[in-house]
Amino acid sequence: MALDRDLVSALDAAVDAHAPALDALAREIHAHPELRFEEHRAAAAITALLEREGHAVERGLADMPTAFRARAGSGAPRVAILAEYDALPEIGHACGHNLIAAGAVGAFLAAAAVVARVGGTVELLGTPAEEGGGGKIKLIDAGAFAGVDAAIMYHPFDRDLLVHPTLASTWIRFTFQGTPSHAAIAPHEGKSALTACMDTFRLIDGQRVHFRDGVRVHGYILDGGQAVNVIPESAACEISVRAESSRELDRVKAVVLRCARAAAMASDVPMVIDERRGYAELVNNRTLAQVFGAHLERVGRAPRLVDPTIGAGSTDMGDVSHVVPAIHPWVAICDEGETTCHQRAFAEAAASERGLCSARDAGKSLAATALEFLASPELRAAVKAEFDRAPRRG
Repeated sequence: MALDRDLVSALDAAVDAHAPALDALAREIHAHPELRFEEHRAAAAITALLEREGHAVERGLADMPTAFRARAGSGAPRVAILAEYDALPEIGHACGHNLIAAGAVGAFLAAAAVVARVGGTVELLGTPAEEGGGGKIKLIDAGAFAGVDAAIMYHPFDRDLLVHPTLASTWIRFTFQGTPSHAAIAPHEGKSALTACMDTFRLIDGQRVHFRDGVRVHGYILDGGQAVNVIPESAACEISVRAESSRELDRVKAVVLRCARAAAMASDVPMVIDERRGYAELVNNRTLAQVFGAHLERVGRAPRLVDPTIGAGSTDMGDVSHVVPAIHPWVAICDEGETTCHQRAFAEAAASERGLCSARDAGKSLAATALEFLASPELRAAVKAEFDRAPRRG
């Protein structure tokens, strides 16, 4: 059931009315990038805006000081609009999370103003630490998604795209402990931790021929020794493993672990393994994504449903999509091919007028998608049916 035209107009007008505050919010977050779990200034700016608009804010969800929730309406059904606002080391908001926050806040404020006309509850969830911290996973574990019927958000990109996969991921740190010795006088008395560390990379490279399409394994050396004339006593590396499914991730992880153990054995050095489990693959709800796409078209954009020509990353929205129907569409903030996520030029685009305009377009589309979901039993049934059919973890 499509939304009433007057209701859609009211949503668009509300986002436009809040545009100065939303633009200021996006610029404020962009100008003061904060890393995962440290987004105190961003969270304060968002919650202050919500409270100025008369919304009560629940802070400290899942024991995370920078997580929060605001609600409007009452009862079931419930739809959650998700905001991200953490940044990357060195390159700041090169993933555009400042725009995700502004778009989500605009969508919530617009939807909250009219939710009583359709019934149900719309909520804004502030989700910290998407960049490697898994804030959404902590929220899942704390029950923040219990009773939520759908979760929606958007992500900036170089094109408008409704459905795109993300990869299941994990990070593994290997720490090798060798025996130091003078590298010229008595190299035979040393055991090189660095050799074991480097051999780990070489062995992994030798196994790439056995990786499925979509698998990504890459890493860097955290500690490579202490001095050029000392056999390295300690060395460490971190390896990121990604795959299109959690099952394939586990298979590839086993390969990586064997490589590291073999490297440690060859150099006769002990090794410590520390795994930081990453994110699940994203289960896109196409039914709901196409509703978002229709509203993007309404505001003058031309999104593609899919685009197999581009690669995939990882997000903790993937974990959300395994417990509740979810969408994670992409909205362009620059020309296609101009730049992409985690590049300095993308950080510049995230503060541009075009980026701010895209956040408003996304906010209008998210608000209308949320209200259409609440208003239409038929849509909710179709979304749930797709969710129930989809292969999911656990």
